[in-house]
Amino acid sequence: MAVRRIVPNLQASDPQSARAFYMDLLGLDIVMDHGWLVTFAAEGGSAVPQVSVASEGGSGTPVPAVSIEVDDVDEIYRRAKAAGVEVTYDITDEPWGVRRFYLRDPFGNTINILSH
Repeated sequence: MAVRRIVPNLQASDPQSARAFYMDLLGLDIVMDHGWLVTFAAEGGSAVPQVSVASEGGSGTPVPAVSIEVDDVDEIYRRAKAAGVEVTYDITDEPWGVRRFYLRDPFGNTINILSH
């Protein structure tokens, strides 16, 4: 199992308004835009600094504090369930092409675990 990237998620009522700050001021590119979620990244591929701004977490879920992309989401799901970690959104194949679930970290944060 390998972690591929970790992206902080900032909640905002209008994610599109983040363009002026993250694109114009900081020079980041939009690498994903679902309307309710916009991800900005530096040039250079997926292993570069990224930040997402979202009004929701998708599929009616709250915005998670962090999204962690892994190479095998089903393995992490099995580990989380076996360890008794609280799963707050069950494993799901989303219409935008990810398989994911939410869990709570030891500090109460909602964490989105996903694979593309």
